[in-house]
Parts: sequence; structure tokens; C-alpha cells
Amino acid sequence: MPGDLLSGTLIEITRDLREKRVTARELIEAAIAAHERFGERLHAYSLWAPEQARAAAAAADAAFAAGVTVGPLQGLPVSIKDLFAATGYPCFADPWERDGPLVATLRRQLGVITGKTHMVEFAFGGTGHNSHWGAPYNPWDTVAHRAPGGSSSGAGVSLLEGSALLAFGSDTAGSVRIPACMTGTVGLKVTLGRWSADGVVPLSPTFDTPGLLARSVCDVAYGFAALDPAGIDPVGFIERAGTRDLTGVRIGVGDPFLWRDCDPGIAETVDEAVNALARAGAVVREFTLPEAEAAYAVFLQGSLSAIELRSFLDWKLPDWLAQLDPVIAPAVRNAESVSATDYLARIARLRALTRSAAPRLDAVDVIASPTLCLTPPLMSDVADADNHLRVNRRIVRNTLAVNYLGLCAITMPVGRDRAGMPVGLQLTAPALAEEQLLAIALAAEQVLGTGADRLGTPPLLAA
Repeated sequence: MPGDLLSGTLIEITRDLREKRVTARELIEAAIAAHERFGERLHAYSLWAPEQARAAAAAADAAFAAGVTVGPLQGLPVSIKDLFAATGYPCFADPWERDGPLVATLRRQLGVITGKTHMVEFAFGGTGHNSHWGAPYNPWDTVAHRAPGGSSSGAGVSLLEGSALLAFGSDTAGSVRIPACMTGTVGLKVTLGRWSADGVVPLSPTFDTPGLLARSVCDVAYGFAALDPAGIDPVGFIERAGTRDLTGVRIGVGDPFLWRDCDPGIAETVDEAVNALARAGAVVREFTLPEAEAAYAVFLQGSLSAIELRSFLDWKLPDWLAQLDPVIAPAVRNAESVSATDYLARIARLRALTRSAAPRLDAVDVIASPTLCLTPPLMSDVADADNHLRVNRRIVRNTLAVNYLGLCAITMPVGRDRAGMPVGLQLTAPALAEEQLLAIALAAEQVLGTGADRLGTPPLLAA
């Protein structure tokens, strides 16, 4: 393979592995070298495991040498968020150290786990803040420590530093899409229940969903197909989807709730991207989803995730309350004041909103909006509980409804805002429409280019 061993798409790298132009050991050594160069500064991993990765790469190479291919992820470096249980890899919340279904699928295909990436404690927050273990650095700012996004805070950073080609995250109110947007990568949130959350430390079982981050839509689509229980052939899926263009694709835009109050350069950049899709044949029409704003109003009454996390801690980890991150502790402790009646009423309200939103989505194929309405904040601005709560409410504004209304969504980088930070385009689709969503996103990427095309190299990595 010419040039950087890790620079190609997952399809290209996998082809080179199978045709023996590169080995899994060579890939992991390149990943280790990238981490050695940038890891200390970027702080992506809570557990970096190079020797385990080398052993997994050796197993993948032995299978290739014997002419055996056990899955599409064989030999590929993958980082996993620290709430995914994985045998032999300590988890921040004991005793979750037994493979769940998603990690088991990765291992069965002889994928190479590079380590556990940093996260917000119990995945409760979108900034990336963690008082106990620190937050990763967003490499798009060489001067200030800006939020890398959360709660999967190390996932996008691991991709940018070059130590992983695919990253496991989880998404309860945006925790895959938020870090993907803030780091200029791609993040996929699948429909609740499509992928099992067993073996994932829970935040809110009502909304928790595993998800993926990658450097491009093409790579996310490859990872989705490789991991999906439906047993989709990644190459065939991408090749079929690649034959589709944007002609006639109905894109809904303009919902005031999703587009208002954006920081300078965000709405404008996303609007330019949507206009480019329209010039490529997409049918862009005005569309509102009032249930999105109504779902956000339910969130503002008091986070359902806080209630469910408090219940989990009381049941499984009662001693943890005393050592909970001070930034998230007030919300979790105050959850005990919410009555069962109020909790059930909020759940019932969201179910009603989900039912009313579903037929409205028949008018479009996807909804387009800014993924986030704000520039990644300075970490110093979210260091106390009050500021963290205020900023976090803005962070989840455009992502939350996807979880609360049972939808699926993807974010893809489309440019930079006036502060020079990445801007994401969020495409939202109905429940269980991941294949259609990815096909549209792949067609959009053909028009717009990848994050590398539109954003260039993060300044911190180019220095």
C-alpha cells in the first residue's frame, strides 16, 4: 500500500490485508507509532493496550496466512469506549469485564482492540469533562483546551491521532454524534434496539444505543454492515449504495427549532452543504418536526437519564454516589426528588410524541440540520456544575430528539465555523432506516467530500 498504511478507506485496507500487500501487524505498528507521537498530548485513551493489540494482530495474520477470513473487521485497529465490557480490559465500572454482543462480534472477526477510550463518567454529559481522569484534547485548537465532545470523548480523538480506524461509542442523547461533530469525524446513531446494549455500562436503558465513529461515511457504513446482526456484506452494501445518487432524495430543512441560535458560521456552513446537495439533484423542502422541540421541553423538565442513572447506582454501585464527578453529581443526586408519577408521565409523553412524529416523517427521506448549534466550548468554561448544565443543554439541543423519538441519525463534517472548529451536518431518518440513511449519506459524501477534503488536517496534528 503506497503512503501511510492507515490512510485508505476500510474497504481499501481490508483488500490489501486479504491480498497480503500489508499485514495486521504492520497496521497496528503504524497505529502504535501514531499514538506514541500524539497520545500524550491528546489523551484519547483511559487504557492503551499495545501488547494486547499486537497479539490480536498476530492472530489475524495467522488466519490470513492460512487462507482464512473470519469477518470484515479482521486485522483492523478499533478503539472502544470505556463503558463497553471486554474480557481482559478493565472497565471504569467493575465488574463489567465480559464481552457483550458487539464486542464479541468484533473479536469473532479478529478485529484488533487498541484500547479503551476516555469518556464522561457514566456517559452523563456532552462536553467531555471528567474530573477524575481528565478530558481529551480537541486537536482543532492548538492554543486552548476545547471540548472534544462527549460522552464518547476519546473516540473521535483516537481516529484523528491515527491509532484507530473505527471507534465504538454509545449514544443516549447524542454521545456519538456530539464528539464526531466536534472532532470533524462521522458518527452513526442506530435505532434503539437494532444493536444490543448488553455488556455496556448503562446510563439510561430507555435511550442507550451503541454507535460508531469513523473518518468517513464510507468507513462508518463499512463498520455498520460488519457489525449489524442482519449479516450485511460491507463491500456489497457500499457498492450497491454507491450506485445511488441524490436525484429525487427528499431532504427536509428549515425547522426553526433546529436552526436557530447557532454560533457564527454554523448554520451558514450547513446551509451551503444542503444547497450543494440540492444542486446535485436532491429535492429540498421546508419541513418542521414540532415533536423535536416538544421532546426537548420534556428534557428540560429534568433529565430522564439522570433518574435512570440514579436508580442504577442505587441498585448496583451505591458507594459510587459519594465519589461521583462533582460536575454531574448535583443532577444525579437531585433525581431522587422526582416522583414515580412524574417519571412515568414524561415517558408517556415521549411515547405519544414518537407516535405523532412517525407519520410526519413520511414526507421526507431525511431531515437535515446542524448537528450542534455551538462551537466546542473551552473546557475551562464547563468546569463547574452550573456552567456544565447550561452548556450541556445547548449541546444536546439538536441531537436529543433522535433518541427521544426513536429515530436514527448520522453526522458528517461539512466545514468549519468562524472559530475554525468543525461543523457537522446531521441527517435524521425514521426508525430502522439505517440502510437508506447511509445510502443517502454516502451519496452526499460523494458530492461534498470527506472531512479530510473539507476540513484539512487538524492544526495540532500538523504542527
